[in-house]
Amino acid sequence: MIICSANGLTKSFGGHTVFNNISLEIHSTDRIGLIGRNGTGKSTLFKLLAGTEHPDEGSVHLKKGSAAGYLEQVPVRSDNASVYEVFMQSFSELHEIQEKINALTAKMSENPNEKQLDKWLNQLYGLQETYEEMGGYSIESKISGIVKGLGLDAVKDQPFSSISGGEKTKAGLGCLLLQEPDLLLLDEPTNHLDLSTMEWLEDYLLKYKGAVVIISHDRYFLDRTVNKIYDLEDGEVILYHGNYSAFSAEKEKRLLAEFAQYQEQQKRIKKMQEAIKRLRDWAIRGDNGDLHRRARSMERAIERMQKIKRPVLNRRKTEISFQMKDRSGKEVLSMLDVTASYPGREILKQVDLFIRFGEKVAIVGNNGTGKSTLLKAILGEQEVTGLIEIGRSVKLGYLSQTGLNSHPDETVLSAFREAVPVDEGTARHLLAKFLFYGQSVFKKVRDLSGGENTRLRFAQLVNQDVNLLLLDEPTNHLDIDSREVLEDALEEYNGTVVAVSHDRYFLNKLFNRVAWVHEGEIKEYLGTYDEARLQR
Repeated sequence: MIICSANGLTKSFGGHTVFNNISLEIHSTDRIGLIGRNGTGKSTLFKLLAGTEHPDEGSVHLKKGSAAGYLEQVPVRSDNASVYEVFMQSFSELHEIQEKINALTAKMSENPNEKQLDKWLNQLYGLQETYEEMGGYSIESKISGIVKGLGLDAVKDQPFSSISGGEKTKAGLGCLLLQEPDLLLLDEPTNHLDLSTMEWLEDYLLKYKGAVVIISHDRYFLDRTVNKIYDLEDGEVILYHGNYSAFSAEKEKRLLAEFAQYQEQQKRIKKMQEAIKRLRDWAIRGDNGDLHRRARSMERAIERMQKIKRPVLNRRKTEISFQMKDRSGKEVLSMLDVTASYPGREILKQVDLFIRFGEKVAIVGNNGTGKSTLLKAILGEQEVTGLIEIGRSVKLGYLSQTGLNSHPDETVLSAFREAVPVDEGTARHLLAKFLFYGQSVFKKVRDLSGGENTRLRFAQLVNQDVNLLLLDEPTNHLDIDSREVLEDALEEYNGTVVAVSHDRYFLNKLFNRVAWVHEGEIKEYLGTYDEARLQR
Protein backbone atom coordinates (compact mmCIF):
# COMPACT_ATOMS: atom_id res chain seq x y z
CA MET A 1 0.00 0.00 0.00
CA ILE A 2 1.36 3.42 -0.98
CA ILE A 3 1.44 5.69 2.06
CA CYS A 4 3.13 8.67 0.40
CA SER A 5 3.85 9.68 -3.19
CA ALA A 6 5.65 12.64 -4.73
CA ASN A 7 4.99 13.64 -8.33
CA GLY A 8 7.04 16.00 -10.50
CA LEU A 9 8.74 17.82 -7.61
CA THR A 10 10.84 20.84 -8.55
CA LYS A 11 12.58 23.09 -6.03
CA SER A 12 14.94 26.05 -6.46
CA PHE A 13 16.74 28.40 -4.09
CA GLY A 14 18.14 31.75 -5.24
CA GLY A 15 18.01 30.78 -8.91
CA HIS A 16 19.74 27.43 -8.26
CA THR A 17 17.64 24.35 -9.08
CA VAL A 18 18.08 21.75 -6.34
CA PHE A 19 16.09 19.08 -8.20
CA ASN A 20 13.72 19.04 -11.14
CA ASN A 21 10.66 16.88 -11.85
CA ILE A 22 11.44 14.02 -9.46
CA SER A 23 8.85 11.43 -8.44
CA LEU A 24 8.90 8.63 -5.88
CA GLU A 25 6.64 6.29 -3.90
CA ILE A 26 6.83 5.13 -0.29
CA HIS A 27 4.94 1.99 0.73
CA SER A 28 3.62 1.30 4.23
CA THR A 29 6.30 -1.27 5.14
CA ASP A 30 9.25 0.33 3.33
CA ARG A 31 12.64 0.85 4.94
CA ILE A 32 14.30 3.36 2.60
CA GLY A 33 17.73 4.98 2.68
CA LEU A 34 17.91 8.37 0.93
CA ILE A 35 21.53 8.97 0.00
CA GLY A 36 23.55 11.44 -2.00
CA ARG A 37 26.52 13.76 -1.71
CA ASN A 38 26.35 16.78 0.60
CA GLY A 39 24.34 19.58 -1.00
CA THR A 40 22.25 17.42 -3.35
CA GLY A 41 18.96 18.37 -1.64
CA LYS A 42 18.19 15.40 0.61
CA SER A 43 17.02 17.47 3.58
CA THR A 44 15.03 19.74 1.25
CA LEU A 45 13.22 16.68 -0.13
CA PHE A 46 12.41 15.56 3.44
CA LYS A 47 10.87 18.96 4.21
CA LEU A 48 8.68 18.66 1.12
CA LEU A 49 7.55 15.16 2.12
CA ALA A 50 6.83 16.34 5.67
CA GLY A 51 4.93 19.40 4.41
CA THR A 52 7.14 21.92 6.24
CA GLU A 53 8.11 23.39 2.85
CA HIS A 54 6.29 23.48 -0.49
CA PRO A 55 7.61 22.62 -3.95
CA ASP A 56 7.84 25.18 -6.75
CA GLU A 57 6.13 22.59 -8.97
CA GLY A 58 4.67 19.16 -8.37
CA SER A 59 2.79 17.69 -5.41
CA VAL A 60 3.13 15.40 -2.39
CA HIS A 61 0.23 13.10 -1.42
CA LEU A 62 0.02 11.47 2.01
CA LYS A 63 -2.53 8.67 2.49
CA LYS A 64 -5.71 9.99 4.09
CA GLY A 65 -5.62 9.64 7.87
CA SER A 66 -1.86 9.06 7.93
CA ALA A 67 0.75 11.20 9.68
CA ALA A 68 4.36 11.93 8.77
CA GLY A 69 6.91 12.59 11.51
CA TYR A 70 10.05 14.61 10.76
CA LEU A 71 12.67 15.51 13.35
CA GLU A 72 13.37 19.21 12.83
CA GLN A 73 13.00 20.74 16.26
CA VAL A 74 11.84 19.64 19.70
CA PRO A 75 8.58 21.21 20.88
CA VAL A 76 9.09 22.56 24.43
CA ARG A 77 6.18 24.29 26.11
CA SER A 78 8.13 25.54 29.12
CA ASP A 79 11.74 26.51 29.69
CA ASN A 80 11.54 24.64 32.99
CA ALA A 81 10.20 21.41 31.48
CA SER A 82 12.27 18.36 32.40
CA VAL A 83 13.43 15.90 29.75
CA TYR A 84 10.78 13.44 30.98
CA GLU A 85 8.07 16.13 30.70
CA VAL A 86 9.19 16.86 27.13
CA PHE A 87 8.63 13.18 26.36
CA MET A 88 5.19 13.38 27.97
CA GLN A 89 4.29 16.17 25.51
CA SER A 90 4.25 13.48 22.80
CA PHE A 91 1.04 12.20 24.45
CA SER A 92 -0.83 15.50 24.79
CA GLU A 93 -4.18 13.97 23.76
CA LEU A 94 -3.82 11.13 26.26
CA HIS A 95 -2.73 13.63 28.91
CA GLU A 96 -5.96 15.59 28.36
CA ILE A 97 -8.03 12.40 28.74
CA GLN A 98 -6.13 11.55 31.93
CA GLU A 99 -6.91 15.01 33.35
CA LYS A 100 -10.62 14.52 32.55
CA ILE A 101 -10.53 11.11 34.29
CA ASN A 102 -8.88 12.70 37.35
CA ALA A 103 -11.46 15.54 37.39
CA LEU A 104 -14.38 13.10 37.18
CA THR A 105 -12.89 10.90 39.91
CA ALA A 106 -12.56 13.97 42.15
CA LYS A 107 -16.21 14.96 41.48
CA MET A 108 -17.43 11.46 42.31
CA SER A 109 -15.86 11.67 45.75
CA GLU A 110 -18.12 14.63 46.62
CA ASN A 111 -21.21 12.44 47.33
CA PRO A 112 -23.33 13.31 44.25
CA ASN A 113 -26.90 12.09 43.86
CA GLU A 114 -27.55 8.74 42.20
CA LYS A 115 -28.59 10.20 38.84
CA GLN A 116 -25.50 12.42 38.65
CA LEU A 117 -23.28 9.53 39.77
CA ASP A 118 -24.61 7.27 36.98
CA LYS A 119 -23.94 10.00 34.41
CA TRP A 120 -20.37 10.55 35.61
CA LEU A 121 -19.74 6.78 35.79
CA ASN A 122 -20.77 6.39 32.14
CA GLN A 123 -18.49 9.26 31.16
CA LEU A 124 -15.65 7.76 33.21
CA TYR A 125 -16.02 4.30 31.63
CA GLY A 126 -16.02 5.88 28.15
CA LEU A 127 -12.88 7.91 28.88
CA GLN A 128 -11.11 4.91 30.42
CA GLU A 129 -11.99 2.76 27.40
CA THR A 130 -10.64 5.43 25.00
CA TYR A 131 -7.54 5.85 27.17
CA GLU A 132 -6.87 2.11 27.08
CA GLU A 133 -7.46 1.83 23.30
CA MET A 134 -4.97 4.65 22.71
CA GLY A 135 -2.31 2.88 24.79
CA GLY A 136 -2.53 5.22 27.77
CA TYR A 137 -1.64 2.55 30.32
CA SER A 138 1.62 1.76 28.51
CA ILE A 139 2.89 5.38 28.31
CA GLU A 140 5.34 5.06 31.19
CA SER A 141 6.84 1.80 29.91
CA LYS A 142 7.18 3.29 26.38
CA ILE A 143 8.92 6.39 27.69
CA SER A 144 11.12 4.29 29.97
CA GLY A 145 12.19 2.11 27.02
CA ILE A 146 13.01 5.11 24.83
CA VAL A 147 14.89 6.93 27.64
CA LYS A 148 16.97 3.85 28.40
CA GLY A 149 17.57 2.98 24.74
CA LEU A 150 18.78 6.51 23.90
CA GLY A 151 21.00 6.66 26.99
CA LEU A 152 19.11 9.56 28.62
CA ASP A 153 18.48 7.94 32.04
CA ALA A 154 20.98 10.22 33.77
CA VAL A 155 19.35 13.45 32.50
CA LYS A 156 15.64 12.56 32.37
CA ASP A 157 14.82 14.69 35.44
CA GLN A 158 17.01 17.64 34.43
CA PRO A 159 15.56 20.78 32.79
CA PHE A 160 15.53 20.28 29.03
CA SER A 161 17.17 23.70 28.57
CA SER A 162 20.22 22.59 30.60
CA ILE A 163 21.21 19.46 28.66
CA SER A 164 23.77 19.36 25.83
CA GLY A 165 22.97 19.83 22.14
CA GLY A 166 23.60 16.14 21.46
CA GLU A 167 21.25 15.14 24.29
CA LYS A 168 18.57 17.51 22.95
CA THR A 169 18.87 15.86 19.53
CA LYS A 170 18.45 12.45 21.16
CA ALA A 171 15.43 13.70 23.12
CA GLY A 172 13.89 15.04 19.89
CA LEU A 173 14.42 11.66 18.26
CA GLY A 174 12.80 9.99 21.28
CA CYS A 175 9.73 12.28 21.06
CA LEU A 176 9.33 11.43 17.39
CA LEU A 177 9.59 7.67 18.02
CA LEU A 178 7.00 7.91 20.80
CA GLN A 179 4.50 9.58 18.43
CA GLU A 180 4.76 6.51 16.14
CA PRO A 181 3.84 8.30 12.89
CA ASP A 182 2.84 6.21 9.87
CA LEU A 183 5.80 7.71 7.95
CA LEU A 184 8.99 8.29 9.92
CA LEU A 185 11.51 10.68 8.30
CA LEU A 186 14.93 10.54 10.00
CA ASP A 187 17.68 12.95 8.93
CA GLU A 188 21.10 11.68 10.11
CA PRO A 189 19.62 9.88 13.16
CA THR A 190 22.97 8.37 14.24
CA ASN A 191 24.55 11.80 14.87
CA HIS A 192 25.42 12.07 18.60
CA LEU A 193 24.65 8.38 19.18
CA ASP A 194 27.22 6.01 20.64
CA LEU A 195 27.68 2.39 19.56
CA SER A 196 25.18 0.75 21.93
CA THR A 197 22.53 3.40 21.19
CA MET A 198 22.99 2.92 17.43
CA GLU A 199 22.43 -0.81 17.87
CA TRP A 200 19.31 -0.15 19.96
CA LEU A 201 17.94 2.22 17.28
CA GLU A 202 18.65 -0.33 14.53
CA ASP A 203 16.66 -2.99 16.38
CA TYR A 204 13.85 -0.50 17.12
CA LEU A 205 13.51 0.52 13.46
CA LEU A 206 13.52 -3.10 12.27
CA LYS A 207 10.42 -3.70 14.44
CA TYR A 208 8.74 -0.35 13.68
CA LYS A 209 5.20 -0.74 12.28
CA GLY A 210 5.18 2.21 9.87
CA ALA A 211 7.32 3.24 6.90
CA VAL A 212 10.80 4.60 7.59
CA VAL A 213 12.93 6.84 5.34
CA ILE A 214 16.47 7.61 6.53
CA ILE A 215 19.05 10.14 5.34
CA SER A 216 22.41 8.80 6.46
CA HIS A 217 26.07 8.56 5.52
CA ASP A 218 26.48 5.65 7.96
CA ARG A 219 26.87 2.67 5.64
CA TYR A 220 26.80 0.07 8.43
CA PHE A 221 23.54 1.55 9.78
CA LEU A 222 22.01 1.56 6.28
CA ASP A 223 23.05 -2.04 5.71
CA ARG A 224 21.26 -3.09 8.89
CA THR A 225 18.06 -1.03 8.55
CA VAL A 226 16.98 -0.47 4.92
CA ASN A 227 15.74 -2.63 2.05
CA LYS A 228 15.57 0.09 -0.61
CA ILE A 229 17.81 2.98 -1.59
CA TYR A 230 16.78 6.22 -3.30
CA ASP A 231 19.93 7.73 -4.79
CA LEU A 232 19.61 11.52 -5.24
CA GLU A 233 22.17 12.74 -7.77
CA ASP A 234 22.26 15.58 -10.32
CA GLY A 235 18.69 16.54 -9.42
CA GLU A 236 17.36 13.05 -10.21
CA VAL A 237 16.35 10.20 -7.92
CA ILE A 238 16.89 6.52 -8.83
CA LEU A 239 15.46 3.56 -6.91
CA TYR A 240 17.58 0.50 -6.03
CA HIS A 241 16.36 -2.59 -4.16
CA GLY A 242 18.42 -3.93 -1.26
CA ASN A 243 20.59 -2.38 1.45
CA TYR A 244 23.56 -0.05 0.95
CA SER A 245 26.05 -2.79 -0.03
CA ALA A 246 23.61 -4.15 -2.65
CA PHE A 247 23.03 -0.61 -3.95
CA SER A 248 26.76 0.09 -4.22
CA ALA A 249 27.36 -3.00 -6.35
CA GLU A 250 24.21 -2.46 -8.46
CA LYS A 251 24.99 1.21 -9.11
CA GLU A 252 28.47 0.36 -10.37
CA LYS A 253 26.98 -2.22 -12.77
CA ARG A 254 24.33 0.25 -13.96
CA LEU A 255 26.87 3.02 -14.62
CA LEU A 256 29.14 0.67 -16.58
CA ALA A 257 26.18 -0.60 -18.63
CA GLU A 258 24.97 2.96 -19.32
CA PHE A 259 28.48 4.01 -20.33
CA ALA A 260 28.68 1.07 -22.76
CA GLN A 261 25.29 2.09 -24.24
CA TYR A 262 26.45 5.71 -24.47
CA GLN A 263 29.65 4.68 -26.30
CA GLU A 264 27.68 2.44 -28.68
CA GLN A 265 25.27 5.26 -29.52
CA GLN A 266 28.14 7.71 -30.04
CA LYS A 267 29.77 5.27 -32.49
CA ARG A 268 26.48 4.96 -34.38
CA ILE A 269 26.04 8.75 -34.53
CA LYS A 270 29.63 9.18 -35.71
CA LYS A 271 29.12 6.66 -38.53
CA MET A 272 25.90 8.39 -39.58
CA GLN A 273 27.64 11.80 -39.55
CA GLU A 274 30.45 10.40 -41.73
CA ALA A 275 27.86 8.96 -44.15
CA ILE A 276 26.07 12.34 -44.28
CA LYS A 277 29.34 14.08 -45.12
CA ARG A 278 30.04 11.59 -47.94
CA LEU A 279 26.51 11.94 -49.34
CA ARG A 280 26.84 15.73 -49.35
CA ASP A 281 30.22 15.55 -51.14
CA TRP A 282 28.77 13.20 -53.79
CA ALA A 283 25.62 15.34 -54.12
CA ILE A 284 27.68 18.50 -54.77
CA ARG A 285 29.99 16.77 -57.27
CA GLY A 286 27.13 15.20 -59.19
CA ASP A 287 24.57 17.94 -58.59
CA ASN A 288 22.31 15.17 -57.24
CA GLY A 289 19.22 16.40 -55.34
CA ASP A 290 18.29 12.87 -54.26
CA LEU A 291 21.59 12.50 -52.38
CA HIS A 292 20.97 15.87 -50.69
CA ARG A 293 17.57 14.62 -49.53
CA ARG A 294 19.04 11.36 -48.21
CA ALA A 295 21.67 13.32 -46.26
CA ARG A 296 19.00 15.59 -44.78
CA SER A 297 16.85 12.58 -43.88
CA MET A 298 19.77 11.06 -41.95
CA GLU A 299 20.33 14.37 -40.15
CA ARG A 300 16.70 14.38 -39.04
CA ALA A 301 17.10 10.79 -37.80
CA ILE A 302 20.01 11.93 -35.58
CA GLU A 303 17.97 14.91 -34.31
CA ARG A 304 15.01 12.66 -33.43
CA MET A 305 17.24 10.12 -31.71
CA GLN A 306 16.82 10.03 -27.92
CA LYS A 307 20.34 10.84 -26.79
CA ILE A 308 21.83 8.81 -23.98
CA LYS A 309 23.33 11.13 -21.36
CA ARG A 310 27.01 10.42 -20.71
CA PRO A 311 27.13 8.85 -17.21
CA VAL A 312 29.69 10.27 -14.79
CA LEU A 313 31.93 7.38 -13.76
CA ASN A 314 34.47 9.39 -11.78
CA ARG A 315 33.08 12.42 -9.98
CA ARG A 316 35.31 15.12 -8.57
CA LYS A 317 36.33 14.03 -5.07
CA THR A 318 38.60 15.23 -2.32
CA GLU A 319 42.19 14.13 -3.01
CA ILE A 320 43.61 12.80 0.27
CA SER A 321 47.09 11.30 0.34
CA PHE A 322 49.00 11.35 3.61
CA GLN A 323 52.73 12.11 3.27
CA MET A 324 55.36 10.58 5.54
CA LYS A 325 58.97 11.48 4.77
CA ASP A 326 60.53 10.12 7.96
CA ARG A 327 59.29 7.16 9.95
CA SER A 328 59.34 7.11 13.74
CA GLY A 329 61.08 4.61 15.97
CA LYS A 330 59.57 1.20 16.61
CA GLU A 331 57.94 2.19 19.92
CA VAL A 332 55.47 4.99 19.14
CA LEU A 333 53.42 5.31 22.33
CA SER A 334 53.60 3.87 25.84
CA MET A 335 50.93 4.47 28.49
CA LEU A 336 51.49 2.81 31.84
CA ASP A 337 49.12 2.99 34.81
CA VAL A 338 47.53 6.21 33.48
CA THR A 339 44.70 7.73 35.53
CA ALA A 340 42.75 10.89 34.67
CA SER A 341 40.11 12.56 36.82
CA TYR A 342 37.63 15.40 36.73
CA PRO A 343 36.25 16.85 39.99
CA GLY A 344 34.30 14.06 41.64
CA ARG A 345 34.82 11.57 38.81
CA GLU A 346 37.61 9.25 37.67
CA ILE A 347 37.63 9.14 33.84
CA LEU A 348 40.56 6.81 33.11
CA LYS A 349 41.57 4.14 35.61
CA GLN A 350 45.14 2.81 35.50
CA VAL A 351 45.15 2.46 31.72
CA ASP A 352 47.95 0.60 29.90
CA LEU A 353 48.35 1.01 26.14
CA PHE A 354 51.37 0.27 23.93
CA ILE A 355 51.47 1.11 20.22
CA ARG A 356 54.17 0.29 17.68
CA PHE A 357 55.03 1.93 14.38
CA GLY A 358 52.67 1.12 11.51
CA GLU A 359 49.82 -0.14 13.69
CA LYS A 360 46.26 1.02 13.13
CA VAL A 361 44.46 1.04 16.47
CA ALA A 362 40.76 1.85 16.96
CA ILE A 363 39.55 3.37 20.25
CA VAL A 364 35.85 2.54 20.72
CA GLY A 365 33.26 2.71 23.47
CA ASN A 366 30.11 4.55 24.50
CA ASN A 367 29.89 8.32 24.97
CA GLY A 368 31.42 9.58 28.21
CA THR A 369 33.67 6.57 28.79
CA GLY A 370 36.93 8.51 28.32
CA LYS A 371 37.92 8.07 24.64
CA SER A 372 38.54 11.75 23.88
CA THR A 373 40.18 12.17 27.30
CA LEU A 374 42.59 9.41 26.28
CA LEU A 375 43.57 11.33 23.13
CA LYS A 376 43.99 14.56 25.11
CA ALA A 377 46.25 12.72 27.56
CA ILE A 378 48.44 11.58 24.65
CA LEU A 379 48.55 15.19 23.38
CA GLY A 380 49.55 16.45 26.82
CA GLU A 381 46.34 18.47 27.14
CA GLN A 382 44.94 16.38 30.01
CA GLU A 383 46.53 16.18 33.46
CA VAL A 384 47.13 12.56 34.44
CA THR A 385 49.01 10.37 36.86
CA GLY A 386 51.09 7.49 35.54
CA LEU A 387 53.53 7.40 32.64
CA ILE A 388 52.99 8.52 29.04
CA GLU A 389 55.93 8.34 26.65
CA ILE A 390 55.93 9.41 22.99
CA GLY A 391 58.53 7.47 21.01
CA ARG A 392 61.65 8.73 19.26
CA SER A 393 61.17 10.77 16.07
CA VAL A 394 57.38 10.73 16.39
CA LYS A 395 55.74 13.61 14.48
CA LEU A 396 52.13 13.83 15.54
CA GLY A 397 49.11 15.12 13.62
CA TYR A 398 45.78 15.53 15.43
CA LEU A 399 42.22 15.88 14.09
CA SER A 400 39.75 16.97 16.78
CA GLN A 401 35.98 16.43 16.68
CA THR A 402 35.39 20.17 16.61
CA GLY A 403 37.74 20.83 13.67
CA LEU A 404 39.23 24.34 13.34
CA ASN A 405 37.43 26.68 15.68
CA SER A 406 40.27 28.43 17.53
CA HIS A 407 40.55 31.26 14.95
CA PRO A 408 37.01 31.67 13.52
CA ASP A 409 37.77 34.96 11.72
CA GLU A 410 40.57 33.49 9.62
CA THR A 411 39.95 32.61 5.99
CA VAL A 412 40.38 29.10 4.61
CA LEU A 413 43.54 30.30 2.83
CA SER A 414 45.15 31.95 5.86
CA ALA A 415 44.27 29.04 8.19
CA PHE A 416 45.83 26.61 5.72
CA ARG A 417 49.02 28.69 5.27
CA GLU A 418 49.39 29.03 9.03
CA ALA A 419 49.79 25.25 9.26
CA VAL A 420 51.50 24.74 5.88
CA PRO A 421 54.06 27.50 5.09
CA VAL A 422 53.74 27.84 1.29
CA ASP A 423 53.10 30.75 -1.06
CA GLU A 424 49.53 31.71 -1.98
CA GLY A 425 49.58 30.12 -5.43
CA THR A 426 50.78 26.77 -4.07
CA ALA A 427 48.27 26.97 -1.20
CA ARG A 428 45.37 27.54 -3.61
CA HIS A 429 46.53 24.62 -5.77
CA LEU A 430 46.70 22.32 -2.71
CA LEU A 431 43.32 23.51 -1.38
CA ALA A 432 41.69 22.80 -4.76
CA LYS A 433 42.39 19.11 -4.12
CA PHE A 434 40.06 19.45 -1.14
CA LEU A 435 37.33 21.12 -3.22
CA PHE A 436 38.13 24.70 -2.17
CA TYR A 437 38.07 26.60 -5.46
CA GLY A 438 38.11 30.26 -6.50
CA GLN A 439 36.55 32.61 -3.97
CA SER A 440 35.77 29.76 -1.53
CA VAL A 441 39.36 30.03 -0.19
CA PHE A 442 38.41 33.43 1.27
CA LYS A 443 35.47 32.00 3.22
CA LYS A 444 35.76 32.56 6.99
CA VAL A 445 36.42 29.47 9.12
CA ARG A 446 33.36 30.28 11.25
CA ASP A 447 31.14 30.08 8.15
CA LEU A 448 32.29 26.62 7.07
CA SER A 449 29.94 23.65 7.26
CA GLY A 450 30.98 20.65 9.33
CA GLY A 451 32.16 18.80 6.20
CA GLU A 452 34.13 21.81 4.91
CA ASN A 453 35.80 22.27 8.29
CA THR A 454 36.88 18.62 8.33
CA ARG A 455 38.18 18.86 4.75
CA LEU A 456 40.25 21.94 5.65
CA ARG A 457 41.78 20.16 8.64
CA PHE A 458 42.67 17.17 6.46
CA ALA A 459 44.18 19.55 3.87
CA GLN A 460 46.53 20.75 6.62
CA LEU A 461 47.34 17.27 7.89
CA VAL A 462 48.24 15.68 4.55
CA ASN A 463 50.67 18.50 3.78
CA GLN A 464 52.54 18.16 7.07
CA ASP A 465 55.21 15.55 7.61
CA VAL A 466 53.54 13.42 10.30
CA ASN A 467 54.05 9.75 11.10
CA LEU A 468 51.42 9.39 13.86
CA LEU A 469 47.81 10.37 13.18
CA LEU A 470 45.47 10.88 16.12
CA LEU A 471 41.94 11.11 14.71
CA ASP A 472 38.86 11.91 16.81
CA GLU A 473 35.70 10.96 14.87
CA PRO A 474 37.30 11.65 11.46
CA THR A 475 34.25 10.64 9.39
CA ASN A 476 31.85 13.04 11.15
CA HIS A 477 30.22 15.45 8.65
CA LEU A 478 31.73 13.64 5.64
CA ASP A 479 29.50 12.22 2.91
CA ILE A 480 29.99 8.65 1.72
CA ASP A 481 32.27 9.60 -1.21
CA SER A 482 34.59 11.55 1.13
CA ARG A 483 34.60 8.72 3.68
CA GLU A 484 35.68 6.26 0.99
CA VAL A 485 38.48 8.59 -0.15
CA LEU A 486 39.68 8.92 3.47
CA GLU A 487 39.59 5.14 3.95
CA ASP A 488 41.67 4.57 0.81
CA ALA A 489 44.21 7.19 1.93
CA LEU A 490 44.57 5.68 5.42
CA GLU A 491 44.84 2.18 3.94
CA GLU A 492 47.84 3.32 1.87
CA TYR A 493 49.40 5.31 4.72
CA ASN A 494 52.50 3.57 6.17
CA GLY A 495 52.56 5.52 9.43
CA THR A 496 50.72 4.85 12.69
CA VAL A 497 47.02 5.61 13.10
CA VAL A 498 45.05 5.88 16.35
CA ALA A 499 41.39 6.73 15.77
CA VAL A 500 38.34 7.24 17.97
CA SER A 501 35.25 6.43 15.91
CA HIS A 502 31.62 5.29 16.00
CA ASP A 503 31.66 4.56 12.25
CA ARG A 504 31.54 0.76 12.25
CA TYR A 505 32.04 0.45 8.48
CA PHE A 506 35.19 2.58 8.79
CA LEU A 507 36.37 0.56 11.81
CA ASN A 508 35.85 -2.81 10.10
CA LYS A 509 37.63 -1.74 6.92
CA LEU A 510 40.82 -0.29 8.40
CA PHE A 511 41.57 -1.53 11.89
CA ASN A 512 42.68 -4.93 13.13
CA ARG A 513 43.29 -3.95 16.75
CA VAL A 514 40.51 -2.54 18.95
CA ALA A 515 40.95 -0.86 22.33
CA TRP A 516 37.50 -0.89 23.95
CA VAL A 517 37.00 1.75 26.65
CA HIS A 518 34.40 0.92 29.29
CA GLU A 519 33.98 2.74 32.61
CA GLY A 520 37.49 4.20 32.31
CA GLU A 521 39.21 0.88 31.66
CA ILE A 522 40.60 -0.54 28.40
CA LYS A 523 40.26 -4.07 27.11
CA GLU A 524 42.03 -4.92 23.86
CA TYR A 525 40.97 -7.24 21.05
CA LEU A 526 42.78 -8.36 17.91
CA GLY A 527 40.61 -8.21 14.82
CA THR A 528 37.95 -5.93 13.35
CA TYR A 529 35.24 -4.08 15.28
CA ASP A 530 32.69 -6.84 14.52
CA GLU A 531 35.12 -9.50 15.75
CA ALA A 532 35.81 -7.50 18.92
CA ARG A 533 32.08 -7.08 19.51
CA LEU A 534 31.55 -10.83 19.22
CA GLN A 535 34.38 -11.48 21.68
CA ARG A 536 32.78 -9.08 24.15
